[in-house]
Amino acid sequence: MNELKRDWSKKTILVTGGSGSFGQEFVSHLQNNHPPKKLIIFSRDEQKQFDMAKLFAQENIKFVLGDIRDKDCLKRACRGVDIIVHAAAIKHVSSAEYNPFEAVKTNVLGAQNIIDAAVEEGVEKVVALSTDKAVNPVNLYGATKLCADKIFIAGNAYAERVTQFSVVRYGNVIGSRGSVVTIFIEKRKSGVLPVTHEKMTRFWITLRQSVDFVLKSIKQMQGGEIFVPKIPSMKVVDLAQAFAPECKIEIIGVRPGEKLHEVLLSEYDSRNAFEFEDYFVIVPDFDWYESNVWATGRKLPEGFSYTSDTNKVWLVVDVMRQLLKEENISGNGPELDF
Repeated sequence: MNELKRDWSKKTILVTGGSGSFGQEFVSHLQNNHPPKKLIIFSRDEQKQFDMAKLFAQENIKFVLGDIRDKDCLKRACRGVDIIVHAAAIKHVSSAEYNPFEAVKTNVLGAQNIIDAAVEEGVEKVVALSTDKAVNPVNLYGATKLCADKIFIAGNAYAERVTQFSVVRYGNVIGSRGSVVTIFIEKRKSGVLPVTHEKMTRFWITLRQSVDFVLKSIKQMQGGEIFVPKIPSMKVVDLAQAFAPECKIEIIGVRPGEKLHEVLLSEYDSRNAFEFEDYFVIVPDFDWYESNVWATGRKLPEGFSYTSDTNKVWLVVDVMRQLLKEENISGNGPELDF
């Protein structure tokens, strides 16, 4: 802890999409444990920034209104920044399906702007948040995030290794805005919870776990890696049972762009991946990357994949119910913040 405090106390950190669920948890964790020299919250939502400023009024926090589509604005925000955590994105599968141009502008062109701004302003490290939907994508959201992942990894060659770019890829976040839990909260009073398919499975991670993993990845990254945590799976019908056991479950059918099961590590990824106790590291297949830094990890067998339906670790109803309680997710009170 003392080492982390020393490291972060000298750093200026910019969080894009910083007024969202991840950003708020990230800021709270840093401020309470190892506050940085400066923390810049960059987002386009004025109201969220206003509300967040009331919670975090410390002198080392700065709020900047802006959009990652605006490269000039982004460059100004990046001046003097040491680390960027890129969390801004259009994340709703259905929104991206029906507004593809907007998703591309933010998730793909915005990613390019991050890389350009970081290189031009001499940022040391950039870590981008990705999703299981970027693996073998069947929807536009996943396709844009896959494209963004590729852009960030290749950005290391573009930056000539002066700025390091890496990606953190994980599954659904319990309690984040837009998760299925938010739908369950809306529908709970009706007594019926909609579930698209009785066999559907998903990976799950808490906000706090996601923040911890991002901080760990920043510490370890060399530039070019995709970090994947080992996290549990759960059937969506079991999640509904954990959230509201009194409700009836209605199977409504798979929506456009939706998978039955998600993948965090594909057979193709596993060719260049190393396994550690609680995470995987996918390294780039480029000449400029030295992968021997991960030689202590286990090389994965041919054809290995890490999917939500074949996962070895599963959440049971009682454990998920406890996690929902810890995350203050009950659907019963106005204090809930998604």
